Amino acid sequence: MSTVLDRGAEGHPAAFCYQGNGSCPRRVHPLGIQLVIYLACAAGMLITVLGNLFVVLAVAYFKALHTPTNLLLLSLALADLLLGLLVLPFSIIRSVESCWFFGDFLCRLHTYLDTLFCLTSIFHLCFISIDRHCAICEPLLYPSKFTVRVALRYILAGWGVPAAYTALFLYTDVVERGLSQWLEETPCVGSCQLLFNKFWGWLNFPMFFFPCLIMISLYVKIFMVATRQVQQINILSRSLAGALKRERKAAKTLGIAVGIYLLCWLPFTIDTMVDSLLNFITPPLVFDVFIWFAYFNSACNPIIYVFSYRWFRKALKLFLSREIFTPRTPTTDLYQE
Repeated sequence: MSTVLDRGAEGHPAAFCYQGNGSCPRRVHPLGIQLVIYLACAAGMLITVLGNLFVVLAVAYFKALHTPTNLLLLSLALADLLLGLLVLPFSIIRSVESCWFFGDFLCRLHTYLDTLFCLTSIFHLCFISIDRHCAICEPLLYPSKFTVRVALRYILAGWGVPAAYTALFLYTDVVERGLSQWLEETPCVGSCQLLFNKFWGWLNFPMFFFPCLIMISLYVKIFMVATRQVQQINILSRSLAGALKRERKAAKTLGIAVGIYLLCWLPFTIDTMVDSLLNFITPPLVFDVFIWFAYFNSACNPIIYVFSYRWFRKALKLFLSREIFTPRTPTTDLYQE
C-alpha cells in the first residue's frame, strides 16, 4: 500500500531529484548495486505477473474450476496481477532512484491503484476465509449457502468497497480539510508525498486490522472443527471422508496464504503507523525493504498453490505441454486422482 513520505537520504545527499529549491534529496547507488536492485525487483515483478496470470487463465479456462471458491481465487489473482502490471514498474524506479519523476497526476493515480489492489487482496482473503469456514463447519449447508451468485457478490464488494474508500481519500478534499490544522508542512518536489501521508498508515489501519482479525478468528475455529473431524472420520462413509479431507486441505492451504499475508504486511503496516509519530526515523533503505516485502506477498499465492493444489499442478502441466489446444481439455477433471 503506497505510503511515500518525505525522507532524507542516508548520510549526505549526493544529488537532488530536480534542479532548484525545494527538491527532495536523492540517494545515488553505485552502478553495480543499482543494476542488482533493478534486476531483483524486475524478477519479483515477473514472478508476480506470470504466476497470477496463470491462475487467472487456469480458473477461467477449465470448467472443473468454476466453483465459488475458485472464483474468489481468480479475483484475488487478478488484483495481484494488476498490481504487478500497473504499480510495480513505477515502484521499482521510485525505490531505486529514490525520486518520483512522473508528475502529480500519476503520483495520485499510482497511490490510488496501489492502495486499491492491496486492500482488494485482503478483502478477498477475508471472504475466502468465510467460504472455508462455511465449507468445514457447515458441510451439509455449504453447497446451497455459498453459491456462485454469493461469490460474485463478495467479489463485487471486494473491489467496490476499496475503490470507493480509496477514492474518497485521494480524489476528494475530505481528509485534507479535516486534518488541515496538522498539515502545515509542504512536501519536497519529487517525493510523491500527498498532504495527508503522515496519517495514511493510521487511516488504513482499520481496513487492514479488522479483516485480519476476522480471518484469524475464523481459521482458529476451522482448525478446531477440523481436529474433531479427524477423530470422527473413521465412522464416516468413504465419499464423505474424502470430501472432508479435500476441504481441510483447501482450508489449510488458504490458511498458509493468510499467514504469509500477515507476515509480509505487518512490518510495513506497523512501521508506517509508528514512524509517523516519531518523525519518520526509519532509514529509507529499510522502509523500501518493508514496502517490497509487502509487495512480495502478491507473488506468494501462486507459489503456494504449486505445492498445495494437485489441480493447479495438473493445469500447469496442460498449459506447458500445449494440450490446452485440444477440444476436450477445458472439460478435463483436474480433481481426478
